[in-house]
Amino acid sequence: SSCLFTFPVRGSEGLYMVNGPPSFTESAAFQRDSGKNCKAVAFSKDGSLFAWCNGEKVNVVDVTKAELLHSFDLPKTVCLEFSPKNSVLATWQAYTTAKDGTAGVPNLQLHDVKTGKCLKSFIQKKMQNWCPCWTDDESICARNVNNEVHFFENNNFSTIANKLHLQKVNDFVLSPGPQPTKVAVYVPGSKGAPSFVRLYQYPNFSGPPSALANKSFFKADKVTMLWNKKATAVLVIASTEVDKTGASYYGEQTLHYIATNGESAVVQLPKNGPIYDVVWNPNSVEFCAVYGFMPAKATVFNLKCDPVFDFGTGPRNAAFYSPHGHILVLAGFGNLRGQMEVWDVKNYKLISKPVASDSTYFAWCPDGEHIVTATCAPRLRVSNGYKVWHYTGSLLHSYEVPPNEEMWQVSWQPFLDGVFPAKPVKYQAVPSELPSAQPKPAQAYRPPALRNKPVTSSKLHEDEPPQNMKPQAGSSDKPLSKTALKNQRKHEAKKAAKQEAKGDVNQESTQSSAPQNAPRNAVPAFTSGDPEVDKKIKNLKKKLKAIEQLKEQAAAGKQLEKNQLEKIQKETALLQELEDLELGL
Repeated sequence: SSCLFTFPVRGSEGLYMVNGPPSFTESAAFQRDSGKNCKAVAFSKDGSLFAWCNGEKVNVVDVTKAELLHSFDLPKTVCLEFSPKNSVLATWQAYTTAKDGTAGVPNLQLHDVKTGKCLKSFIQKKMQNWCPCWTDDESICARNVNNEVHFFENNNFSTIANKLHLQKVNDFVLSPGPQPTKVAVYVPGSKGAPSFVRLYQYPNFSGPPSALANKSFFKADKVTMLWNKKATAVLVIASTEVDKTGASYYGEQTLHYIATNGESAVVQLPKNGPIYDVVWNPNSVEFCAVYGFMPAKATVFNLKCDPVFDFGTGPRNAAFYSPHGHILVLAGFGNLRGQMEVWDVKNYKLISKPVASDSTYFAWCPDGEHIVTATCAPRLRVSNGYKVWHYTGSLLHSYEVPPNEEMWQVSWQPFLDGVFPAKPVKYQAVPSELPSAQPKPAQAYRPPALRNKPVTSSKLHEDEPPQNMKPQAGSSDKPLSKTALKNQRKHEAKKAAKQEAKGDVNQESTQSSAPQNAPRNAVPAFTSGDPEVDKKIKNLKKKLKAIEQLKEQAAAGKQLEKNQLEKIQKETALLQELEDLELGL
């Protein structure tokens, strides 16, 4: 079988292309750029065009014909991206102001790929979210300008076709796939108001009533919004920079689900701790979350946010579905040892457990069979290189740069969906010339006093085993019924009438099958169904109680401090906020 695709490698040895499996030879079609200053590379979405900046020029080549299409004189370019149908190449250079403090020149350029002409230049100060976002058919292009989203149509950048104007749009994501286009926007909370994520259908932007869905939450300094492939729902990871409880170095995260039909929910994660990764299955009906203090849990949930399969606990902090969605890799990279678990998603069976030590990067090949792992600078400066694996655990190819060189980036050439057909899952390791990579087993540290004594198992914790969470037919002796599980997840305190009014996720309030481990007599005074909101309500009540006490002290003739008087003035605002929260506004 001949090689169908390549992958570029960028580092101190220059930029070159490697033929993919089975040959792994350097591609003769691409002339190696030996400069040590290659800052950025980009493939078009279909893999037919490739662009790179070598510190002098931005070059664009046609990969299939191996010919140079354009060379732009933009030496300081650090970011490149093609629009989805290859009409536009966007380039970004760092923004600089003139010495006298006057505004700098536009640093974001949009080039017509056919003619090489510059279509439009913008000033774009921040590198974060520098690139305009296109819908897959390029009918709409959008960018965030001073906290509002500007929309252009059909790559006509001379007129702004629409604006989405909310108090302060911090971030937005366009839905993938065909029209109609939907937009998820995030507006951070200010002055005690909650943050919210709202879904709109383009171009219906006239205020909250026109929104498809809305979810507000209190704990958010930043959010990540993830559309599923079918554009029916968005997962939102909301995180705070600092964990107020001091329990975690990562800050605190919550996971929310919002569907375009208006449903929304908090995804209940059964273990405390950070949320390391959340990924949608390409089938759009399931997602996997990796979360909890180490050893972390990994769970697959359905669109009702009910767990379908629990992978137990293990040393992992990342998850990767294969392009066809039939294989899931759980991995522990970064500060973990590079253990991977490759799972058959349909049968939830473990296929292989390869180990890629010191990996800083992982990517599925578009063929759904091969994987690349890499150790790149600046994350790690030593033993840079890459490895190509088959998902059955076989190491097919391995390259390490010479001692004083660095590797900065490696990636697969992309292909459109459908180019590679899905194949049945194999369990038998495919043959390989290379021995499988066995990392040296690390010896546990033993204090001097114990060194001559026999080794006793000193595991701090036993890992939880994987378990299927799908309700089995006729299993009435299960400790928790499905409704009980639901009740445990959702508080029954919300009145049904209020539910109807809000059109929220349906909740069964069947008291009879309450969870067995809940104390029978403990009736919660008020729960909103969202632990974040409950916490907020508790805090408000605490503040109001403190104000009551201060008022009593003042009535008794005590001279109050300035800050105590200020506290009393806040009472009406706090009461209003409490009322809104309890009504679920």
